Amino acid sequence: MTAPSESEQSRRPGADALARIGHPTPPADPADASPHAFPDGGVWRTEIPSVEGPEALSVVLEESARLAVPVHRVSQGSGVWMLTDGEITEMAGACAAHDIELCLFTGPRGTWDIGGSTRTRSGGAGLRARGHDGLAGCVEDALRAAELGVRCLLVADEGVLWTLHRLRAARHLPPDITFKMSALSGPVNPASFAVYERLGADSLNVPSDLTAEHLTEIRRVSGAPMDLYIEAPDDLGGYVRMYETAELIRRGAPLYLKFGLSNAAGIYPYGAQVREHALATARERVRRGRLVLDLLARHGADGGRSPLGARLPGRLHRFPVPERD
Repeated sequence: MTAPSESEQSRRPGADALARIGHPTPPADPADASPHAFPDGGVWRTEIPSVEGPEALSVVLEESARLAVPVHRVSQGSGVWMLTDGEITEMAGACAAHDIELCLFTGPRGTWDIGGSTRTRSGGAGLRARGHDGLAGCVEDALRAAELGVRCLLVADEGVLWTLHRLRAARHLPPDITFKMSALSGPVNPASFAVYERLGADSLNVPSDLTAEHLTEIRRVSGAPMDLYIEAPDDLGGYVRMYETAELIRRGAPLYLKFGLSNAAGIYPYGAQVREHALATARERVRRGRLVLDLLARHGADGGRSPLGARLPGRLHRFPVPERD
């Protein structure tokens, strides 16, 4: 699909009605628009997060077909280590059959560790992998997932990211595997965004409370794909930014639109004890996606979607990978 024109990108909710009664709508500044796109020419893709296993994936596939919601990527948050080989293989096969990218989280992480700092008021080191064993566990997850056909991994630690990138550069991981930075450790300024890109990130989940101006500032230094919750889970703020979607695309392209869900209990780490809730929320995330796509269509801003099956990020900037001593 071709990228939307500037006039299409600049549409604002209610603009026509407000103009009829003489109420001004702030004009879009062409200088604010992102000059970047995915390598296929698209400026936005879609993602359904928190798809925790084959059952939830089946629900997403069924509901996306029923509601005609195009899905470029599904992601999982509990981690590779919370899935059996058979479950991973089943998910990878189903996603491949529907031209959807499957992204699994690398664990372990600090919030599930025995250390107490993450449970203090300061939050400690957050999701970062603690010690050598935490790092090694993430590497083990990555190697196992890759062997089972997974080609996208979620990462929440800078050291893990750099380590996996070095393994990819050395061909110990497939050269086409991609790494996605988690929202819980994502960058909040242009300099940190550029550093994560150079450490090996192929898409970066920025926190959901960044302003449109923040996105423009990031786009002045980097064209790496950005992921953003249009509706965020409660533990990420619970923001619902549907009416901003067209402007977020205009400013933040190339952008993955993530259809999260507020006002819903968490499901990590997933297990049968929260099965019904996980399946219900998976279904509702797809419906939220339909609401966002309908809004874009009503605003004349639904052009520029990447073709289904598109997954690669394009040319990115990297730090040099040192050779082994």
